[in-house]
Amino acid sequence: MLRERIETEPSPARVRRIGLLTGVVLLLAYTIDYVDRFAISMALPSIGTEFGLSKTAQGLLVTVFAVVYMLCQIPAGVVADRFGARILLLATLLLWSAFTMFTALAGTFALLLVLRATFGASQGFFPAASFKTVAERTTPDNRGTVMGLVMSASGIGSGLTPLIAAPLLIAFGWRGTFGWLAAAGAVLGILLWLLIPRRLPARMCELSAQPPKPTPAARRAVLRSPQVWLFAGLFCAKNFVVYGLITWVPSYLQEAKHVSIGETGVLAAIPALIGFATTILGGWLFDRYFSTRPRWYLFATTLTSAILLAPMALASTAGQFILFEALALAVDGLGSMALFGLPMRVFPTALTGSGMGVINFGGQVAGAAAPLLLGMLVDGFSYAAAFGLLVVAGLIAAGLAVRIPQRAEDFSFAVKGV
Repeated sequence: MLRERIETEPSPARVRRIGLLTGVVLLLAYTIDYVDRFAISMALPSIGTEFGLSKTAQGLLVTVFAVVYMLCQIPAGVVADRFGARILLLATLLLWSAFTMFTALAGTFALLLVLRATFGASQGFFPAASFKTVAERTTPDNRGTVMGLVMSASGIGSGLTPLIAAPLLIAFGWRGTFGWLAAAGAVLGILLWLLIPRRLPARMCELSAQPPKPTPAARRAVLRSPQVWLFAGLFCAKNFVVYGLITWVPSYLQEAKHVSIGETGVLAAIPALIGFATTILGGWLFDRYFSTRPRWYLFATTLTSAILLAPMALASTAGQFILFEALALAVDGLGSMALFGLPMRVFPTALTGSGMGVINFGGQVAGAAAPLLLGMLVDGFSYAAAFGLLVVAGLIAAGLAVRIPQRAEDFSFAVKGV
């Protein structure tokens, strides 16, 4: 196993630089992750035509990935805590590029489903490894800022995907597109992995002067914490909206609004790139103003985002749809670090993988459900009905937000001394 190097007594300025470099490297790695993952959404119309698939079957291609990805989250957290993040990051980067390439070679729909499942397994260990990497290279007081940078990859990745995939689809078809993405992802992933800085000394990464050891009892206390599972439920509701939009907006623009694939790439990118910017801003706001009072800030941003989804679902033109989608994702991005920042500050570094594995598991339940459920609603009713379900998910998220804990001592595992 590759041994992690530890930074010896860095200055405050160097601590900030290490955190920034870690955030930038993981942002770029996550961006590759999201581009490889969400390219399927741009390719769904072409794949559907080649294999004669209904919208429900097309949604299943996204759902099968998400189910396997979801099931990996908690085991991945335990593995990251036990064996370290660095080797896990390298393995996932190489494996998901390999399965992206294999996707291009699928000759039947059944084989394509199997490959999407194995792709989900290869990517499923990346989030826990990345959360662990951040925890080992940041101090609690700037962790929200760094996490805001890392998690903004969902915006930049989903924003860049249509811009990258659209011209590739036009030039090479969907099979050639996956081949190019696989090759580029493998090369860039290895280069980024080599740039990950050394870990900070353990004492600098903890809120507590005497952090617990990752004993089985301590890990069980985190895995069973009701507050941790509440965050998982909240992430599930919020991620349902994100996955619904990423999966079905390209098809909606092309099929319901008759937008060309090139124009679809540009329009679909706008809301996601705006969300990327506000997520970074949201991380800074959390560390600066809301780290001790995240509840009402998260409630306000989540509720406002849900309200903005309603006129989006009812929009009569593609321009109106993109406008309200962009506003909804912009506001949602501002509050996203209130969801991730507090747990990342509270979890002992030795148990960050396990705790964030539970929370990310909740988010991936939505990733498994949203593509398939929205596809069924499109088949049975309309795109408006499908996007209306996203409004409901947003309101559920707002309701859960008013119940999140405000302080470290409000977590049950903190009461037990973990």
